[in-house]
Amino acid sequence: MDLLYTIFVMLGTLGILVAIHEYGHFWVARRCGVKVLRFSIGFGRALTRWHDRHGTEYVIAAIPLGGYVKMLDEREGEVSPQEQHLAFNRKPVLARIAIVAAGPLANFLLAIAVYWGLFMAGESGYAPVVGQVENASIADLAGLEPGQEIVAVDGRETPTRQALSFRLLDRLGDSGPISFTVRYPGSDMLYDSQAMLDNWLAGADEPDLYRALGLRLYVPEVPPKVSEIVDGGAAARAGLSPGDLVVSADGNPMPDWESWVDYVRQRPGESIRVGYERDGVRQSTTLVPERITDDSGEAFGRVGMAVVLPEMPESMLRTFERGPLESLAAGVNRTGEMIGFTLTSIKKMLQGLISPKNLSGPITIAKVASASAQSGLESYVGFLALLSVSLGVLNLLPIPVLDGGHLLYYTVELIAGRPVPERVQMVGYQVGLFLVLSLMAFALYNDFSRL
Repeated sequence: MDLLYTIFVMLGTLGILVAIHEYGHFWVARRCGVKVLRFSIGFGRALTRWHDRHGTEYVIAAIPLGGYVKMLDEREGEVSPQEQHLAFNRKPVLARIAIVAAGPLANFLLAIAVYWGLFMAGESGYAPVVGQVENASIADLAGLEPGQEIVAVDGRETPTRQALSFRLLDRLGDSGPISFTVRYPGSDMLYDSQAMLDNWLAGADEPDLYRALGLRLYVPEVPPKVSEIVDGGAAARAGLSPGDLVVSADGNPMPDWESWVDYVRQRPGESIRVGYERDGVRQSTTLVPERITDDSGEAFGRVGMAVVLPEMPESMLRTFERGPLESLAAGVNRTGEMIGFTLTSIKKMLQGLISPKNLSGPITIAKVASASAQSGLESYVGFLALLSVSLGVLNLLPIPVLDGGHLLYYTVELIAGRPVPERVQMVGYQVGLFLVLSLMAFALYNDFSRL
């Protein structure tokens, strides 16, 4: 059932993004006087089709991994003299540029609309307060101390933990100074400090931003009380149940969840005598953590349980109320930031500063879309906006077969005053198709590797 739900959410998500993208092409083509022959969501055999009064055929096809808008074009078939003025190839180059650019632009407009709605509904998050600082770490060299609230990184505000993570992601692979602006509890005084980065987390497959800084954000003390047990896991085989409180391991007190996790991770495949409390009664059992090996070949233990998380102090909650115009401006700004972040990430990946293993394909997208949908509407539409920006940016890359490749050809035509030779275009399309298919295959390989 979970698999069917995941597939359903993925298909719905891709359908929305593709429909918006292709509608951008469709809408501008109609306004530029181009006859649209077909508007298809998906490829392959048509599952359903219908026509409008203009003769455009609308299709929902069997393979929902894209879509297209087919326009009247003399390069793709014979066009009657009466309709030649409606052909795409007969339109001025600026009109063709507008039609091609409209697809990615529609994706950006969707993101702006989503963020606008989210900001109108109100934004909230927990403040990034320092919990622990590791000696001689980047955070320690920057002078960060437990209890401080990080209000900005590199001069850019970080009102929530999510905002702080985003600012740190922007520094992946960088060298040079990183600056922090902090304040102490109950004070409005701001303090600035710096530390140096040196190819920070360059090439890391799964970068742990806070650990790499030597920083842990504050969380309330978490007692090792079980919230969930994984079926078939070591904890389940040992007879532990939700609600149990772990009090000792091999006679060593377990005062908090972190101590328990560290103890388990250091003992893969080793027997652990666990003391626990259930309904006020002390009991004991024996479990053997499953041996897990990470990408570096290092082994660690896992028992298959989750913890009951305590509530964060209300004083750490940050809420933001915005009016319509302020929300719209914030939506435009957030979309612009995401566009810039995506372009920077692509650049760093090409430079080898970000591992290509972070590239995701349809399986990862399906899992994240499903998880965000289960987390609520706000989480899902936020992920939808992020995907929409990514789709728009990727389509603008100057690779033939993508919108950006067509824009490249039309820009050359605009400057040179004549079209790029068809032979050159065909070679470009073949190279572009190879690059796109290779990229899709590599992303799919990454997906299966994560599984």
